[in-house]
Amino acid sequence: MKAEEVKPYDANAAKTGQVRDMFDSIAPAYDVMNRMMTFGIDTIWRRKAVDMVGAYKPRRVLDVATGTGDLAFLIDERLKPESLLGIDLSAGMLAVARDKARERGVADRVSFAIEDCLSLSLPDNSYDAITVAYGVRNFENLAQGFAEMYRVLSPGGVLCVIELSTPEHFPMRQLYKFYTYTIIPLVGRIVSRDKQAYTYLPRSVAAVAQGEEMLDIFRTAGFKNCRLRRLTFGACTIYMGEK
Repeated sequence: MKAEEVKPYDANAAKTGQVRDMFDSIAPAYDVMNRMMTFGIDTIWRRKAVDMVGAYKPRRVLDVATGTGDLAFLIDERLKPESLLGIDLSAGMLAVARDKARERGVADRVSFAIEDCLSLSLPDNSYDAITVAYGVRNFENLAQGFAEMYRVLSPGGVLCVIELSTPEHFPMRQLYKFYTYTIIPLVGRIVSRDKQAYTYLPRSVAAVAQGEEMLDIFRTAGFKNCRLRRLTFGACTIYMGEK
């Protein structure tokens, strides 16, 4: 089963609307769950990705599926681009992101907007770097999402995707499966009060394209110099491609 076919609530309904509703539902608990699920390691994964993007010295950055803005704020802090836009389907997640921007005093330079990554309202060749953290497995059409990101990326620009992945080797593979299929759904139900959201998570991770298969989608969309970096025994992978 492809990631596009894995849906949070209703197998027969369109995925995009369900993903939006799911993230609206879990927005208040999202940051807490992220730290709990990864024991805080997700912050290290983000830093590594931002450092890799920083090598391109981007002036204009687009953060797709920005959620509550963690990656966007880190990019602002470490890379200091001239403009930074975070986009997401979920108004609930963006409300949290905007509150955090005000609290951090960066609302004047880090902006957020509701956008569907499959049909962006942004101009061609308008961003030097595009980032996506833990979001591509939620796309209803992965190829279309990559094609849209390629369109709005400027020539010489970079796409950086951070995504959860399945460790390949014993014993991490077995431990990872037990943790994601048993512990995370249980804690997720208690913390977020959404019974389906954190059951959807391990199913979507297992189904999303990984490794060379993901890089093939990059290449089909037109990206070149595509490569990957596995982190924490393969529990997370950073994918990079250039226009």
